[in-house]
Amino acid sequence: MKTGRKSRLRPFLLTLLGGVVPLLTGFLLSAPSAQAASLTEVTDFGNNPGNLRMYEYVPASAGSRPPVVVAVHYCTGTGPGFHSGTEFASLADRYGFIVVYPDANVSGQCFDVSSPQALRHDGGSDPTSIASMVRSVVQRHGADASRVYVTGASSGAMMTNVLLGDYPDVFKAGASFMGVPFGCFATTDGSGWNSACANGQISRTPQQWGDLVRAAYPGYGGPRPRVQLWHGATDTTLHHNNLGEAVKQWTNVLGVSQTPVLTDSPQSGWTRTRYGANGTQAPVEAISLSGVGHSLPTSGMAARAIAFFGLDQTTPPPTTPPPTTPPPTTPPPSGACRVTNTVSAWNTGLTDNITITNTGSSTLTGWTLTFTLRSGQTITSGWNATFSSAGGAVTARNVGHNGTLAPGAGTSIGFQATHAGDAGTPTDFKLNGSTCQTG
Repeated sequence: MKTGRKSRLRPFLLTLLGGVVPLLTGFLLSAPSAQAASLTEVTDFGNNPGNLRMYEYVPASAGSRPPVVVAVHYCTGTGPGFHSGTEFASLADRYGFIVVYPDANVSGQCFDVSSPQALRHDGGSDPTSIASMVRSVVQRHGADASRVYVTGASSGAMMTNVLLGDYPDVFKAGASFMGVPFGCFATTDGSGWNSACANGQISRTPQQWGDLVRAAYPGYGGPRPRVQLWHGATDTTLHHNNLGEAVKQWTNVLGVSQTPVLTDSPQSGWTRTRYGANGTQAPVEAISLSGVGHSLPTSGMAARAIAFFGLDQTTPPPTTPPPTTPPPTTPPPSGACRVTNTVSAWNTGLTDNITITNTGSSTLTGWTLTFTLRSGQTITSGWNATFSSAGGAVTARNVGHNGTLAPGAGTSIGFQATHAGDAGTPTDFKLNGSTCQTG
């Protein structure tokens, strides 16, 4: 797969050398330095068709089931360079998430975002390798597979969009700095460079852009990741037109209107638009920077990406929360399960990711979860369970791969629904008839 990429990527590399590298070098010198000794290379992380290298940063603040952020470098960059030259590691120290830094182990250090293999779920090449890195982190560190995010700059931004399209089952959200839409850089001649896309000359309808994403993983019916898009208005390497095309693509994929529900200027020269909701974690957010070229992210932008992911808690939760009152000699029964919810809502729709944990002492072989929807909510689709409803009462039954839950084990299911104004979480959760703890 990698044979011959050196010659194919040379035009890409020469173009980017004139733009992103000098500007990012200035940022490297001014960014907070991370603790290099804490960055570790992982040499065996599973299936690696892209022949990438993997580095990880696991802060001391990471508690049990920490989130994961994949941070993907630009052309000519490296995993260690992106670690030391951006703020993601220092933010990980503050908020307790793990950072994974893929490294494009080829001449020119660009990621494959062009080949047919790269634009298909488990198709091979670099995206498949990065998905393997995520699974390795989840397995080795007990990370939370339901809170995995991706961000990147330039070539890494293009890879961010590719990963969101290829692996919507892996990534919950992404932040792309100076990228292009999923599939925009596709080529059929073996080249890694698409001049028409780079120059902002490719325009498609929202449906056409969305169909490219959906075709990457045929049959997938689960939730789609939220997307944050950053672009300089005077970018001459990857034209600013790509920002508008990406907005068309991801609003279509997420099923929200192309008309922003919020337009503001959080900083001088910035124009921010939010689609589907006006909060910090809107389905789609776009930030255009006046007078800025191919030079992102600069200081402070990484923190905004982490806030978009929802990882900006001031104090990471402790591994075992201390009791607020002394425990009694014989604690009362706490129920047979625990349920946590993560809701992403927009104008008239929402998705709810539900994590079920068996807190009982016996293994469950087959389970049924019942709950009650908020008034005005109607489920339209679901994943990892079979859903049926009567009015607001919902019954979710296991599917084949998650029917067995050992004591302490959990599984994630979810649904998409419409709502009439109340996008709150369901109530009255019961697993096999036993009331569940929530939160």
